[in-house]
Amino acid sequence: MVVRILIAALIACAALANNAQAQDWPTKPIRIVTGFAAGGIGDLGARLLAEHITRTTGQQAVVENRTGAAGTLGMDVVAKAPPDGTTLGLVLNGNLVINPFIQKQMPFDALRDLIPVAAIGEAPQMIALSTEVPAKTFKEFQALAKAKPGTYSYGSAGVGSLPHLSVAEFARLAGIELIHVPYRGNAPAMTDLIAGRIQLSSSSIGQFRGAIDAGKIRLLLTATKERLPYLPDVPSSAEAGLPGYLMSVWIGVVAPAGTPAPMLDRIHAVTQDMLKDQAARTAMSGAGLDPMVMSRAAFADFVKAEYVRWEGIVANAGVVKE
Repeated sequence: MVVRILIAALIACAALANNAQAQDWPTKPIRIVTGFAAGGIGDLGARLLAEHITRTTGQQAVVENRTGAAGTLGMDVVAKAPPDGTTLGLVLNGNLVINPFIQKQMPFDALRDLIPVAAIGEAPQMIALSTEVPAKTFKEFQALAKAKPGTYSYGSAGVGSLPHLSVAEFARLAGIELIHVPYRGNAPAMTDLIAGRIQLSSSSIGQFRGAIDAGKIRLLLTATKERLPYLPDVPSSAEAGLPGYLMSVWIGVVAPAGTPAPMLDRIHAVTQDMLKDQAARTAMSGAGLDPMVMSRAAFADFVKAEYVRWEGIVANAGVVKE
């Protein structure tokens, strides 16, 4: 009996010590892994979080860019890291809710091996037209495309990329037939959109802003429920007549499965504190990212719902795993 009590007391003490350590996070240097190269919104989110952790906690946080396989290689590093709070992942939605349905050789289970910790921000998608297309509204473009099925083409960064899936879903909901032209990245697709060699594309304001300001492309709609404050003259998909068309790129923080819950709560709190920082919000706004403020539980539920939603979008687009 005495032995049992002693064992129980030791277990309780160990649990208390672990909880205290988790709540004191970080007690060691942190690495934040992103699966993308410098310059994109994934890298931006990682660097903003690393700077905030370093500045506010006294522990150094560094960004590690592990590129390859559309971000899968980087997130595999996180999934296989010790669950001690020293390795975090900065994910785009594609890492968790698209890649599992387009890649045959996923080295980890996105829902089992990674824990959603905190949302950071989202970049709403929008449909842009070449100025050579005479349509000014969604209804006008829909009529043109229905009258000439298979005439209009759209570019993307490749098969299974979010711009590809975004326009494929747009076409499906609109009941029109469009031709997909995959490119090696967004830049050449943008060049051909401006030149009129393709007729439409999907991206966020960060990609389109320069061409819009120069009058080289025309925005048809935003894939949102309401108009965006920075695009007051562009109708939302709901206003334009396509209410089911809702698309965005979102980014967030994940941790290896098995990371203690008190530590996850602390990481979430630090991330939420970053989202209150005006400098961070200004940097995000410049990249077309709107802050996403939600609880840790709400973010986990959001990821699960997005997983189901994107499975359907990928299937509807007819993308085959490679």
